[in-house]
Amino acid sequence: MSMDQNTPQPHQSRPPSPESLVPSPSTGYVHSVETGGTVDGPGMRFVIFVTGCPLRCLYCHNPDSRNLKDGKLMRAADLVAEAAQYGDFMKRTGGGVTVSGGEPLFQQAFVTEIFKGCKEHGLHTALDTSGYLGRMVKKELLDATDLVLLDIKSFDPATYEKVTHKKLAPTLEFARTLAEIGKPMWVRCVIVPDLTDNLDDLGRLADFLKDLGNVEKIEVLPFHKMGEAKWEAMGLPYTLADTQPPSPELIAQIHEIFRGRSLSVV
Repeated sequence: MSMDQNTPQPHQSRPPSPESLVPSPSTGYVHSVETGGTVDGPGMRFVIFVTGCPLRCLYCHNPDSRNLKDGKLMRAADLVAEAAQYGDFMKRTGGGVTVSGGEPLFQQAFVTEIFKGCKEHGLHTALDTSGYLGRMVKKELLDATDLVLLDIKSFDPATYEKVTHKKLAPTLEFARTLAEIGKPMWVRCVIVPDLTDNLDDLGRLADFLKDLGNVEKIEVLPFHKMGEAKWEAMGLPYTLADTQPPSPELIAQIHEIFRGRSLSVV
């Protein structure tokens, strides 16, 4: 989705030459930018997808962003300037800037520079993360972050490791850290039939989240195969090719689990 024709367009400045850019806190690798995002935080959003991710999720819809240098080297200042072109429009919708991935914490210094620049323009900031690298997060980044979108793939350690090939504990530790500092958080749960749809596990997750005190919303996201073509193009085996989306009835059941703990869920 793109902004309408009445929305101001960013200036078309001459791109910097590749040799003028080197990795640093002010530059980083970017997979793509979406100028009219509506699903990565509140309101209309300018979404920056960075590259590099330590997880290897079975249903990743951006496997082409796994490796750091899969992206294009860009300046944080240039991204902020482009986002600022839409500032008035985004503010009217309660929106702002989201950094997603890949995994944003893989390029923490770069994301920090983006968010600091956004705050200078009065733009809301959202960090879309798995939380796996949460132990390395610095106060400077959290201070410039208004909202964390935390993706918890499963509350069962074995299932989490099957889905991501990584451990669950760092993500839960990061969630507790965010709760301790009162950082607003939305939690995302992708429901994959016969994998992450165990109702007992989801009940335990709901119990964990209700006690944190900083969870504003739960997003229950039905599994889809929109990234399958990318896996095929990259020659990667897509093990969920025969998996179908969860039924509306199952999603309704899961909603009730979270509502039963007085958690807002969509």
